[in-house]
Amino acid sequence: MKKKTVSVLLASAMVASMLMPASAIAGETEASTEAPTANVAGEDEHTLSVYAWDANFNIPALKAAEADYQKNVDPDFKLNVITQSASSDVENAVTLAANAGDYSTLPDIVLFQDHYFQQFHTNYPDAWKDLSGAKDVNWDDFGAEKLSFSTIDDVHYGAPVDNGTAVMAYRTDLLKEAGYSIDDMTGCSWDKFIEVGKAVQEKTGKYLLCMDGSGNDLPYMMLQAEGESQFTDGEPTFAENDKYVQIISKLVEMADEKILYLADSWTDYTDQAIMGDMVAGVMNGNWIIPTIEQVADNSGKWEITSLPTLEGGEGYASNGGSSLYITANCSKPDLATDFLAKTFLAGSAETYDAALQNGGVITCSLKAGASDVYQKGVAFFNDQPIYTKIVEMGSKVKPVEQSDYHYQARNYVGTAIQNLVEAQDSSEDGVKAALSDAEEQLKFEMEG
Repeated sequence: MKKKTVSVLLASAMVASMLMPASAIAGETEASTEAPTANVAGEDEHTLSVYAWDANFNIPALKAAEADYQKNVDPDFKLNVITQSASSDVENAVTLAANAGDYSTLPDIVLFQDHYFQQFHTNYPDAWKDLSGAKDVNWDDFGAEKLSFSTIDDVHYGAPVDNGTAVMAYRTDLLKEAGYSIDDMTGCSWDKFIEVGKAVQEKTGKYLLCMDGSGNDLPYMMLQAEGESQFTDGEPTFAENDKYVQIISKLVEMADEKILYLADSWTDYTDQAIMGDMVAGVMNGNWIIPTIEQVADNSGKWEITSLPTLEGGEGYASNGGSSLYITANCSKPDLATDFLAKTFLAGSAETYDAALQNGGVITCSLKAGASDVYQKGVAFFNDQPIYTKIVEMGSKVKPVEQSDYHYQARNYVGTAIQNLVEAQDSSEDGVKAALSDAEEQLKFEMEG
């Protein structure tokens, strides 16, 4: 692997760590600059080691799977969870092990961000073991978009853990005050959304949407809901994509009309815009739900639905998520494969019911999403069965081309949006010029 690529990957990991929210990447925190070391000494034939991050999210899901496997397969089984401070710690560990030509520093399994896996497989193909030995797995039980990250040349490498499906959440009491309902918003166009947003702002003084000004998740999700990507054959195609131009124009228009609140930081987005009750709508990966639920006084007032689209019709997208991968250092690949196959890949209700109840991890498995726990109404969301709905929506997300430069693209496009908002320019020519500049900056970084 070229040194330039190594530095780009490490930089990407650090960018993700600094700019993505904790929940967006399932518990991301500030990254360590040193490679973690797998503590696998003394492991017996019933024990597996795994790197994971976030004691409040991913790790409860792993412990739920451990308990499931102990109860139903092997009572002596043990999962040695080695907690990392950030997802980038795992990425750095794989990078450093590969460059040293020594995978013995890695655990049996690693939790890995979906957006990064294919590039890491390309650069380090011998770092991973596939799941071809997994028995009785119904891969059709998982959405095509989720599997697209971990499937290479029709070979499955990853076991999906958490569901990154995007939701559009609305304060139905504020919609009603403006003369609308959740039904009006389901399958609406962005033009209709703007119409409603103006009415909500006039009647309630609230924004209908908000976005982290330094993170800029919205453009990616809005474009994916159209079934399109920011990249074509590995190259950024911002200004050439007519739908992307329209999307950015809509965002600038919404900001100008005080329909969209552009937060100064992630904290401003979560603490001020959402928890500070500035907005009547939130659109992001479903991991944003715990933030919405922090305002107890709004219980029963929120509901979720699919995303708007340019022409109207229900849109589906995803933002965030991770899967489990067996490393080259695994000396018990049969055990690791069987563990994954009978818990996460089986869509086991015992694993995923406990993962949801104890840590908030939502499954990608349609089978698991049909359990009684998932179908139960959630009081905060007006007794909607939001968890089974999220799983169903996730199955409809279309795969789009991904890039290891996903986060850099997000930042350059975010700067373009901020410049356009400052100039109050939502014209096609203005948007194309701004996106062309963002595209050229990203290409320069990719070639540097």
